[in-house]
Amino acid sequence: MEPNNFMKALIWLSGTIWGTNWTFVWALLPWLVVLIPLAIYKSKVLDVLRLGDPIAIGVGVQIEKERRLLLLISVALAGVCVSVGGGITLFGLIAPHIARRLVGVRHAKLQPLTAILGSLLLLSADTLGRVIMAPMELPVGIIVSILGAPYFIYLLVKNFQKKAHFPGR
Repeated sequence: MEPNNFMKALIWLSGTIWGTNWTFVWALLPWLVVLIPLAIYKSKVLDVLRLGDPIAIGVGVQIEKERRLLLLISVALAGVCVSVGGGITLFGLIAPHIARRLVGVRHAKLQPLTAILGSLLLLSADTLGRVIMAPMELPVGIIVSILGAPYFIYLLVKNFQKKAHFPGR
């Protein structure tokens, strides 16, 4: 194994968009064109499932079928994106929480805003990674982890405090 290949693998594992080009965009496009509208179409089902199984069953949702389909959609979207960018961590946790604070819990609004916020966070982290130690570059995954970890810890502490004050919830 050549050292250069090892470095490429290491950078991909930490998450990077360095070296991507239009070939990657064209490879992702068919998947995204099919899966993103399907996920948005299923937003009402997500809203109903959020109410709990008895209510979802009561309004006629086939919960097991819908869960399998939603899991397939989410795994496919995540897999397609990771295949290009590597494991850029914490976006799946940070962007939805920020979006939920801005627009509430309705998935029809939450999903598109989460995608936009995730894109903006990725672009900002990549720009920061290129500027901080110029001419060297830090992989975007490292920048996202450094910036995202405090927010994630804040969410954990806030959730813990809420449960400590209201143990029945």
